[in-house]
Amino acid sequence: MSQIRDWMTASPLTIGRKQTLKQAAEIMHLHEVRHLPVLDGGILVGLLSDRDIKLVQTLPGVDPGVVLVDEAMTIDVYSVAPTVPLTTVAAEMAARRYGSTVVMERERVIGIFTTVDAMRALAQTARA
Repeated sequence: MSQIRDWMTASPLTIGRKQTLKQAAEIMHLHEVRHLPVLDGGILVGLLSDRDIKLVQTLPGVDPGVVLVDEAMTIDVYSVAPTVPLTTVAAEMAARRYGSTVVMERERVIGIFTTVDAMRALAQTARA
């Protein structure tokens, strides 16, 4: 049975909670990613998506160069150990409509599993 570690993106980009949304948007654009785990002193404290940034940017009078990541991030992050079965993670993501899952080993972020990773897993396993 496939474990999430087999399909995750290892060593994902992260961002600090006190960085600005403008900095986060630049990182996402440059590296073509849509989710950034948010860290505070190396500890996972949230998740920022491109949708979070876009939502805040639509508010009148908001300057993305001033608004901090921790003002826009989601604090209820779905995270799993690397040994959790792919099917378990995929079912939970579908049931709760999550766009990503943070993969943790002890208290350290070691990967991220997104809907893009899920489509890659589906395509590869469907061929088998």
